[in-house]
Amino acid sequence: MRLNAQTAIDSATPAPAWVAAIALAFASCSAPLPEGTESADPIAKENDLERYQRESVGKSAADKPWVAHLKAIDLDQDGRLDIVACEAKDNTVSWLRQLPDGSFEEHFIAEGLQAPVHVEEADMDGDGDIDLVVSCMGFVFPNNDKIGSIIALENLGNGAFRQRVIAEGVDRVTDARPADLNGDGLVDLAVGQFGYDQGKIQWMEGKGDWSFESHVLLELSGAINVCVADFDGNGTNDIAAQLSQQWEEIHLFQNDGNGDFQQRIVWGSTNEDFASSGLRATDINQDGKPDLLFSNGDGFGPAALPGPRPWHGVQWLENLGDAQFKYHRIGYLAGAYSAIDFDLDSDGDRDVLALSNFNDWSDPQADSMVWFENRGNDGFAKRVLAHSPIQLLTLDIADLDKNGGHRLITGGFHAYPPFERMSRISIWKPATGK
Repeated sequence: MRLNAQTAIDSATPAPAWVAAIALAFASCSAPLPEGTESADPIAKENDLERYQRESVGKSAADKPWVAHLKAIDLDQDGRLDIVACEAKDNTVSWLRQLPDGSFEEHFIAEGLQAPVHVEEADMDGDGDIDLVVSCMGFVFPNNDKIGSIIALENLGNGAFRQRVIAEGVDRVTDARPADLNGDGLVDLAVGQFGYDQGKIQWMEGKGDWSFESHVLLELSGAINVCVADFDGNGTNDIAAQLSQQWEEIHLFQNDGNGDFQQRIVWGSTNEDFASSGLRATDINQDGKPDLLFSNGDGFGPAALPGPRPWHGVQWLENLGDAQFKYHRIGYLAGAYSAIDFDLDSDGDRDVLALSNFNDWSDPQADSMVWFENRGNDGFAKRVLAHSPIQLLTLDIADLDKNGGHRLITGGFHAYPPFERMSRISIWKPATGK
């Protein structure tokens, strides 16, 4: 995420009226849209505010939480999904363990990490349990210092974890994904380093015994996410990366199977304020080829106030085969983050959900969470699921109680006024009959 230290005000004072006025004026200006995008929804939006009932879990939201990422993981392998969350301001990783009665008990499994912003699970040491890989920016706001790190949390059993440093003193790390990238059976890492003026995409070759060798694939700043999948159908794991800053591009690194990668750009915008905010590898059209789902809505650009932009929203790149992609707009959402696909209405196709972190929160009807209903050839219909809480940043969907249904799990990131309608970690349960 691109955050401007001078605009992230840690104050309980509401935003002055001029802040909202300038943000709204900027949102309605005639700045050109990126090629292939539109400023309105394909189908007009409707409210669906009664579809979910929200419950807060874990600690309260009283201290302006910065939940940068969360994920449903059965960390203790007891058959019940838990929630693991990164808190970038408190420098902690939390485990919300699900108890037999369906309640959640929270405790820290790592403290003293420097701005943890992403967590992934893998059996890093081959001992049969689930370890965690945590990406740490060092400092969330713009900084050129090499303060990033990758920390593995080795699962020792009985709820105990040992911190192992995979990398430190590097460009700020935003994402590290475990995968076997060279076919040797060991866990490697695909890594995105945002940095600020300098950053990298690299893969780190697992050598065993918690040691890794780094291989730089691209030296550019602004990495938001990396994704691992076989995008070109040759049976090996490739890497896709989303870059923000002035680049606003998605790069593909095609793997020959031996850890050698060929890089090319598969999509890009000429709008330097496009505000890329997240990338996910998934199969939207269920044709067996991994597509790319991505959002743009980052509100803290280098020179602009946070707020809506007419080009914000959600889109996907359809994999046409041989890693050729076709762009599709899904719909507009101011301040869009954390797009994820799921068959929400059980009609057999993949819908898309997304959150807003940087909207015009002076408007009580501003969208906080939306569902883009897949209408096939007719595009996507936008359904507003919530106007509150506001400033949601991270989303996961899981069958938490193993009954064949689903729950939405959201995290709030409150770095900018207004400090109201806040949340930390919430579980959204479908209302009866939905």
